[in-house]
Amino acid sequence: MNANSKDFLHEPVMLARTLELLAPALQGQSAIMVDCTLGLGGHSEAFLQRFENLTLIGIDRDQTALSMATERLSRFGDRVKFFHGTYDQIELALENNGSSQADAILMDLGVSSMQIDSKDRGFAYSFDAPLDMRMDLQSGTSAAGLIATATEAELTRIFKAYGEERFASKIAAELVARRKDTAIVSSKQLALVVSDVVPFISGKSSGHPAKRVFQALRIAVNEELEILERAMPAAIDALALGGRLLVLAYHSLEDRIVKQAIVEASSSSAPVELPFELPEHAPVLKLVVKGAEKASLEEIARNPRSASVRLRAAQKIRQVA
Repeated sequence: MNANSKDFLHEPVMLARTLELLAPALQGQSAIMVDCTLGLGGHSEAFLQRFENLTLIGIDRDQTALSMATERLSRFGDRVKFFHGTYDQIELALENNGSSQADAILMDLGVSSMQIDSKDRGFAYSFDAPLDMRMDLQSGTSAAGLIATATEAELTRIFKAYGEERFASKIAAELVARRKDTAIVSSKQLALVVSDVVPFISGKSSGHPAKRVFQALRIAVNEELEILERAMPAAIDALALGGRLLVLAYHSLEDRIVKQAIVEASSSSAPVELPFELPEHAPVLKLVVKGAEKASLEEIARNPRSASVRLRAAQKIRQVA
């Protein structure tokens, strides 16, 4: 893809609040931060500018985004390191850069604005494109490949589990029927099939009728929830004592996993029948914000992508041997 990062630059979601919440963990002379979802480096750029002694490790599976972020952040020299992979590999990313722990870890989940806006990736239903949806174009099966090979039952499960689509079985049946005659290989084809199946009133009440199907396929193709399930405990383990973890989630499936991991780590693990708490039962995290925070109305007006965000943050208060 021939693209310049300037064509895709956007306002990082909840940037000011993210800086504020992670700042207490980044005051040291050799602070290390991991941006688990580097994207085009918007959050990372702001942190590198503000904290002059910070070393930042940026992780991304999208080589296109990684290349663009490398160019954008080049002025910071060896203060920024790059790792091509998924963010459940945070331990390896740290090891590759001579570190074992991080003072701050940021996760900005989901698909990036660059990926949505790229007209050759198939993430969006607003324009026609090859139905790919892979964040890493060098690995995995595309959305078109998944639609071509998955059984009707598998497609139904994907649409229900990852899109919470109530017409999942009807959409799956229609896709299986139509693929017998014509391969479904473009975002426009998929959107039209869904629009033919989903009643207009349903689509009208919650955006485009294909919204949930596109989300479900993207999550399935990229194994997003499985990676997040592994990444949360890995990130908590990788935090230094006093370090902070901040996660931005954009839909309930992501936020549920994040919430569960943080609540579990910030609670005592002592058995209920035990009348006292042993040191090894003490919480590993403490909440930095209560519950989940949302973007302000002002930010949502400037940056509509922030409308669905939920921010959660916690601090490491006990190391586990």
